[in-house]
Amino acid sequence: MTLPYWLPDAVFYQIFPDRFANGDPNNDPPNVAPWGSPPTIWNFMGGDLRGILQHLDYLLDLGVNALYLNPIFHATSNHRYNISDYYRIDPKLGTLADFHALLEACHANGIRVVLDGVFNHTGRGFFAFNDILENGEHSPYKDWYIIHRFPVRAYGEGQAEDYEAWWGFRSLPKLNTANPQVREFIFGVARYWLQQGIDGWRLDVPNEIDDDAFWQAFRQVVKTTNPDACLIGEIWTADARWVQHFDGLMHYPLREAILGFVDGSLAAPAFAARLEEFVDLYGEHARGMYLPLGSHDTERLMTVLGGEEDKVRLALGLQFAYAGAPAVYYGDEIGLEGGKDPDNRRAFPWDETHWRQGLRAWVQRLIAARKRTPALRRGDFRLVQAKEGQQCVAFGRTLGAEAVLVVANASAIKRHCHLPVAALGWEDGRIVHDLLGQGEGVVAGETLHWDMLPHQVVWLV
Repeated sequence: MTLPYWLPDAVFYQIFPDRFANGDPNNDPPNVAPWGSPPTIWNFMGGDLRGILQHLDYLLDLGVNALYLNPIFHATSNHRYNISDYYRIDPKLGTLADFHALLEACHANGIRVVLDGVFNHTGRGFFAFNDILENGEHSPYKDWYIIHRFPVRAYGEGQAEDYEAWWGFRSLPKLNTANPQVREFIFGVARYWLQQGIDGWRLDVPNEIDDDAFWQAFRQVVKTTNPDACLIGEIWTADARWVQHFDGLMHYPLREAILGFVDGSLAAPAFAARLEEFVDLYGEHARGMYLPLGSHDTERLMTVLGGEEDKVRLALGLQFAYAGAPAVYYGDEIGLEGGKDPDNRRAFPWDETHWRQGLRAWVQRLIAARKRTPALRRGDFRLVQAKEGQQCVAFGRTLGAEAVLVVANASAIKRHCHLPVAALGWEDGRIVHDLLGQGEGVVAGETLHWDMLPHQVVWLV
């Protein structure tokens, strides 16, 4: 199975559309909340597609070349995972013309656009479920869902009892994907938006559609419509089963390992073992993994790491050096904080006095260095060192004659590292320097000696 040619070179930027930028106040709901007010599960702040388009220069300046947008289809919530109409852009986000304007501008500037595909469940306003609420057991769509009894009570307190729903939430009735009519509807949606020009789908909770035949057919539809389209599955565990259907997965296990290493709860040898395990598990698909350190489903990176910017930089330096396509959750690059949902979905602060400018410059540097270094994007992974008790790890990324040595010190003290580099093809006398800083060193025999500051990461070439 061949990965889309562009995926290993991608640097994703994830946008929660209601919270990135308000480009057209005319489509705001009448009860729109002030920009930057505390996020709730109910409030809208007016972010839209025009807002993204108007800040495309910001994204280009950062260096990203792929966007992942949380759901943009017609729905009643600010997260839009309860879709009412899969063929309509939510009016609070704009129009189909706005979407095409954004898509064309992105493509003209080398940015891919991936949409969120929510196919396990719908909203209560979806036409088929609405018909069931109106007509009960006489509805022609009663087999589009898994109904336990009539009449269906879709509102009120407590979990859904009359029908299957995602995690029991009444507002998210689960589709019956065993029904051929439902499958054809979903496949039609996937095909339609690819024909509109999108570059792939991020699939929401695909493990809840626990059916290999369904995903095999879904993949066939997508790849026959656009062979270069990517499929990214939201799978929270390390599980190779899913790469037969998807080009990559949202690599939350890597996030957990990096954060554990950086905060000291995962020792260096255990961290190194996880890095090797993931590459072995996914093989060629390791280069197609979507690598998040934050998302709309996690606490903010800066918050998780206690507001310590040096630790955030270290985590990012590991993320961007590992196999796969690194992803930045909007605002993480400027140090936006936030706890659990919905606090992790704050409005982007466009007043630059609220930015951690040094952190944004660091992300720019990581992206630029990765772009000009093929081994970081497509190279093989090779563990070099992981010393017990020192909380230091070193690994190589090699592609042909090119090698990058990534060294990370997650301890709070300075370390002097003795790094065996013969396996990277680095011979005695070779001069190496840090792609991310000013340091320089010389290989002595088969060893490179390098001083590491606390919570520092270097990329040596």
